[in-house]
Amino acid sequence: MASELISVADIRAAAKRIAHIAVKTPLVEAAFPGISGYGTDKRIWLKAESLQPVGAFKMRGAANKILQLSAEEIARGVITYSSGNHAQAVAYAARAVGAKAVIVMPSNAPAIKRAGTLALGAEVVDVGVASSERLAMAEKLVREHGYVIVPPYDDDQIIAGQATCGLEIAEEMPDVDLVLSPVSGGGLLSGIAAAVKQLLPHAKVFGVEPELAGDTAESFRTGKIVEWGAELTSRTIADGLRTQSVGVRNFAHIQAFVDGIVTVTEAEIRAAMRAIVAATRLVPEPSGAVAAAALLFHAAELPAYRKAVAVVSGGNVAPEMLAEVLIES
Repeated sequence: MASELISVADIRAAAKRIAHIAVKTPLVEAAFPGISGYGTDKRIWLKAESLQPVGAFKMRGAANKILQLSAEEIARGVITYSSGNHAQAVAYAARAVGAKAVIVMPSNAPAIKRAGTLALGAEVVDVGVASSERLAMAEKLVREHGYVIVPPYDDDQIIAGQATCGLEIAEEMPDVDLVLSPVSGGGLLSGIAAAVKQLLPHAKVFGVEPELAGDTAESFRTGKIVEWGAELTSRTIADGLRTQSVGVRNFAHIQAFVDGIVTVTEAEIRAAMRAIVAATRLVPEPSGAVAAAALLFHAAELPAYRKAVAVVSGGNVAPEMLAEVLIES
């Protein structure tokens, strides 16, 4: 377990550090039929991380890590392992400091994310679908070339960067009752929870995960990290949430600050994507719709609230998938 948890001072320092490269994303109110704005006192906002420069929250953590590298480390170049959003964020931040970026990606990474990574000037190395394969290849290339690893989630600087999302929520809506974040490796949830709970102790923080990739929910329930095989986690449409186990540092923060984790079905994720587009005109990728899906379909598993924020973690969805989901009834 991590010996120390990130502090509010760490998070504020990260926010200042990344201010010129990541944007403060808006809270967009969503009047979902039957929940918000329709004869109830419940109101829901979506934290639109899909509006970051690379279309996802990953910009925050990658920038916070890379902007702290020394000149010698920048000269060596950086490497990461990612299915897409972290890949693009690392490529973007590396380009900003003039560092070479190498990205190890799974063979089933969405074409839109692969194309975005290449467009930012990164070198892409392909491996199989297991997240363990990505890590093994990245470590091999570090030994061969001396690259600096920028982990996707299990790193204090990454967590502090992602926590700036929670800092913005807490500062803009200090009377929020419930904050929901997607969870996979745990970078976003651990960071948001650390920020919200330390600044707003009254607020509840929940993670949301696909049923088909529910390793973090099981880990939270049992109190120890469990791993699901790639053959299980790769079943979900939410490609950004296919990590096989939560990170060690992330789990320490989750145990300290998170109130619960809810899982959602594939049909609920697709329905939430349609609902988000209809209510706000934001475009979510499947991973970015899971938090809203929990509010829409799992209210009985959540605490009572008057004001809730669901984080739309990303918007990098293939046009053909979005079209398919939107015309479903």
